[in-house]
Amino acid sequence: AVFKDHGLSVDLVSTSETNVTVTLDPQANSLDESVLQALVSDLSGLCKVRLIGPCASLSLLGRNIRAIIHQLGEAFELFEEQKIYLVSQAANDLNFTFVIDEAQGDRLVSQLHDLLIRATAADPVMGPTWEQLYAPRPVESGEEPWWRRRREELLSAFGKRDAAYVYDLATVEQHARAIGSMKSLSRALYAIKANSHPGVLRRVAAAGLSFECVSRQEVERVRESVPGLDPDRILFTPNFAPRSEYEWALAEGVRLTVDNLYILRAWPEMFRGRDLFVRIDTGQGHGHHQHVRTAGAHSKFGVPLFEAGELAAAADAAGARIVGLHAHTGSGHFDVPSWVETAKALAGVAAGLPSVDTLDLGGGLGVPDRPGRAPLDLAALDRALAAFREQHPRFQLWLEPGRFVVAAGGVLLARVTQLKGKGAFRYLGLATGMNSLIRPALYGAYHEIVNLTRLDEPAEHVFTVVGPICESGDVLGHDRLLPPSREGDVLLVANAGAYGSVMSSHYNLRPPAGEITL
Repeated sequence: AVFKDHGLSVDLVSTSETNVTVTLDPQANSLDESVLQALVSDLSGLCKVRLIGPCASLSLLGRNIRAIIHQLGEAFELFEEQKIYLVSQAANDLNFTFVIDEAQGDRLVSQLHDLLIRATAADPVMGPTWEQLYAPRPVESGEEPWWRRRREELLSAFGKRDAAYVYDLATVEQHARAIGSMKSLSRALYAIKANSHPGVLRRVAAAGLSFECVSRQEVERVRESVPGLDPDRILFTPNFAPRSEYEWALAEGVRLTVDNLYILRAWPEMFRGRDLFVRIDTGQGHGHHQHVRTAGAHSKFGVPLFEAGELAAAADAAGARIVGLHAHTGSGHFDVPSWVETAKALAGVAAGLPSVDTLDLGGGLGVPDRPGRAPLDLAALDRALAAFREQHPRFQLWLEPGRFVVAAGGVLLARVTQLKGKGAFRYLGLATGMNSLIRPALYGAYHEIVNLTRLDEPAEHVFTVVGPICESGDVLGHDRLLPPSREGDVLLVANAGAYGSVMSSHYNLRPPAGEITL
């Protein structure tokens, strides 16, 4: 009745024993400040009122949607990181609607389209997307990637190979310097697990970045590739590693991170008189896939926040001094406030650890996975972290990106081996697959794929791009619009500079792609 008295039409309603949540659509109502305040005033005579906004409502539409809930798991996973204010299932069984923060709406719609709407060549309704057919090419929009400019040089370097990773070291250095120039940071470290090629490591070091390593072998690779590197520029962050690795790191003078209380309690004599970093689980994971979310109870990493008091006691008992706190919540996200929230969580733990002077916020900086996607706003992140430092001058701030530094600088080239049709489906086979690049199979990751041999020819056919590995999951890209392609053509898989060669294998005894630097 109160809503009616104010001439407001309620859109969605959710009720429970303790509250009623409704949404007001601004396209159907006049929602200026005075109207909302009058509404809140009248409702306050009946209940406690909280106004939430701006919000977006996002609906999954489908016929008999209750019957296909079991098929929507991947779609629902996309909402895992969102604050959901309301969920509504239509009585006519045609939709689920989620009410979320307005800023997340467009991104989630795009991700849901990619997940749920698949093109098939012979479908008269769902053909190629508008973006595939008509969106400006990167060269036309002023966002030409390096591999387009250097096409001839790439093909020449590739020669007669069947498959190879190619790294443009100038692009790697450009991204490293972008991170290193952030004024809010006291130190930027490159997470070498993303790409440990010696040429890449040397360029990253030349750009002024330090290094974050997760194994003894990674530490040794850095020291071999960058002779004379100060041990202070290496942060060693092992996880469930044998005791011998910790002993070795301390003997070598490498800065060490411990990941749990067991280490301090079981091996206290090792850490007496030592300065340590401790990895904290902030409880909130981020990232594009569950396998890259590295915080929360389902993740193996870090000391949980509820053990912070025990951490201080364990360090004191071991005679160790905790000088830094480290956290990494996940990879591939673009949400600037998430790093500030991580900093606040670490600062809260540091309140009980007076010797802490450094907060390492981890990495995970998102990389646009396809043309037209907006990059992470580094300037906004720099401003947000600078504001945090003004409020907490006690702390230095560190970041440790990996993929952000090297992804765009690397491509995977592979030669077309066969083409095959199965009814409406076309398959394009390459000389290498998940043995060289496992990210699509492991994470569902998207990589742009182009025919480098026929780069300027019109794309007319939809292909599923596959490799030669005897696994159904050996797919590098679904439903890709490409020119008519032939055996021997060279296809390029973009944004492959990170977690490509370092995760490759000899599965099926097929050698993975080698590496070339430009």
